Amino acid sequence: MAQRITNSSLFNLVRDKLKMKQLFSVALLSVLLAACVVEPARPPRPEPLVEVVPVQPAPGYHWVKGHYRWEGNQWLWIRGHWAPN
Repeated sequence: MAQRITNSSLFNLVRDKLKMKQLFSVALLSVLLAACVVEPARPPRPEPLVEVVPVQPAPGYHWVKGHYRWEGNQWLWIRGHWAPN
């Protein structure tokens, strides 16, 4: 004999599916957020170093000042240099 589906059993089935979707969504979100990489806070950038600007190599060059760049886990000084215009 065929089993009859009542309104309450249909409601329970829909409710259970909704709970499973919510549980799956929370689990997926937890996994995705656990995989996030948070970069640690950097120390403040040091004061620029004083550089002696060498003689211009030729006309048509301009001086690019030295600066700090974040490299790995520390500030690294990039020396100034002459660059063509």
